[in-house]
Amino acid sequence: MQSPLFAHTEQQTQERYTVQNPQMLRVALEGHDDILARKGAMVAYQGLMEFDGEYQTSGQRRARAHTGEGLSLMRCHGQGTVYLANLAQYIHVVDVEQDGLTVDSSYVLAMDSSLHHEVIAVDSQFGISGSGKYQLNITGHGKVALMTSGQPLMLHVTPEQYVNADADAVVAWSTGLRVQMQAQTHSSGVWRRRGNTGEGWELSFMGSGYALVQPSELLPPQNAAIGGGLAAQYGMGQQGARGQNQGNVWS
Repeated sequence: MQSPLFAHTEQQTQERYTVQNPQMLRVALEGHDDILARKGAMVAYQGLMEFDGEYQTSGQRRARAHTGEGLSLMRCHGQGTVYLANLAQYIHVVDVEQDGLTVDSSYVLAMDSSLHHEVIAVDSQFGISGSGKYQLNITGHGKVALMTSGQPLMLHVTPEQYVNADADAVVAWSTGLRVQMQAQTHSSGVWRRRGNTGEGWELSFMGSGYALVQPSELLPPQNAAIGGGLAAQYGMGQQGARGQNQGNVWS
């Protein structure tokens, strides 16, 4: 059998995490190093692998019920190779070090089981459409595989140069950054501004670190609900593009 498809055979590497192609992740396991992956993200595996639902503590269940933020994970363990993907989104592997990573849980594909994650509140006066008022803080030493809709932009934040980004496009940022929500208008013009220009709330990042932005202002495809009408124009309600966002206090 011959075909150009044979150019897409599995990567031959000793690395634990390998981006098999821009939209598929390859993870090699050796029997003592479990990973936590998004439920249903396995597309193939080789070797002796097992998949179990990951236990959630009562605190994690309460946090998710209260904020809408949290992870639905499965534990992957065994000896072999597992391939993970989700709706053909682009995949990026990040090393989490002592400074930590803050991310919207909708963009997490997999991570080392040694990492710790908890829900935190973003420093803002209002709920943030798309990004949500609450985020997931990941700490420890290990790797996290993130997903984006399209190829992203990594912005370097320094004390001399802060960064503003559309709250609906932000995927993750260094936990050590100071984050504030803002709109380039006075409060009486907020509604008019979103209706006239399509722009809404922004996140302002200050300090030293990085912010990851994707070329999309919608939630990931599994949560997107495109609607119409006046409510959608303002990013509100069940008919709006952000209507599925449980972190939006306006919903």
